[in-house]
Amino acid sequence: MKIKIGILGYGNLGRGIECAIKQNDDMELAAVFTRRDPASVSILTDNVPVYSVNDVEAHKDEIDVMILCGGSATDLPKQTPEYVKYFNVIDSFDTHAKIPEHFANVDKAAKENGNIGIISVGWDPGMFSLNRLYANAILSDGKDYTFWGRGVSQGHSDAIRRIDGVKDAKQYTVPVDSALEAVRNGENPELTTRQKHTRECYVVAEEGADKARIEQEIKNMPNYFADYDTTVHFISEEELKANHSGIPHGGFVIRCGKTGWNNEHNHIIEYSLKLDSNPEFTSSVLIAYARAAYRLNKEGQNGCKTVFDIAPAYLTSMSGEEIRKNLL
Repeated sequence: MKIKIGILGYGNLGRGIECAIKQNDDMELAAVFTRRDPASVSILTDNVPVYSVNDVEAHKDEIDVMILCGGSATDLPKQTPEYVKYFNVIDSFDTHAKIPEHFANVDKAAKENGNIGIISVGWDPGMFSLNRLYANAILSDGKDYTFWGRGVSQGHSDAIRRIDGVKDAKQYTVPVDSALEAVRNGENPELTTRQKHTRECYVVAEEGADKARIEQEIKNMPNYFADYDTTVHFISEEELKANHSGIPHGGFVIRCGKTGWNNEHNHIIEYSLKLDSNPEFTSSVLIAYARAAYRLNKEGQNGCKTVFDIAPAYLTSMSGEEIRKNLL
């Protein structure tokens, strides 16, 4: 019996989910839901229906887990608490400052309807979050550092595209090399947000749009750009397509800590990712947690969860015997 997956939103992330399902034999794509005209959406998988998002509730008995592929700025805060009423859901909500509020909203709706909602799944938040927790638990006397990039941030790019007058945009997060080097050297520097990363924005403006206003809106956007040195480049649509069509990303989670009676020994834990495709990797993480959501709900659990709440054995299609034999 395969786990039936629904995809809500068919952009880069939705296509990534579709590809990831193909690689997991215990899953199948049941349906895709879109805000566009369903007839205009062509998907990769044969014989799978595409429906209007307006009809989603009618299909609640056909889907085991719905993966929500909207943006964190405006979509997921509304979508996840709404759709967890009908389905087990997974999202990749990545506005770190608003995760507690989002968790509370999803938890209430999930518990009232007997479903599981796993939020903020991906690589950060997600895999990086887990590695920060593991490193904190192991090196209790220490300091955390997270660096992202150089890579395209889907959430930040999406936030720019929502600005009035913006036709398209890509945003790169770039670690400051000197800061990264100081951490790896065990210097334990005190670094502000601004000292760790810069942000580079490549923006295609609508014809006649006020570029000065757009630039100021980007640079002053809370939770996204206000705390960083941000550079905005206005370029043509052709240049964006030619030079910025890929979606690479990656980064580093580092914890420097001490052990010993007098804290005489230094240790550095580092976890890193180098990703050709941010959405495809994120999709692969989402699919693993969709498996966990299905299993947890089958056990009778409900409510909102994060990656911290899910035991690793729930993520894999391998049996307990297989993981103990091959991975332990």
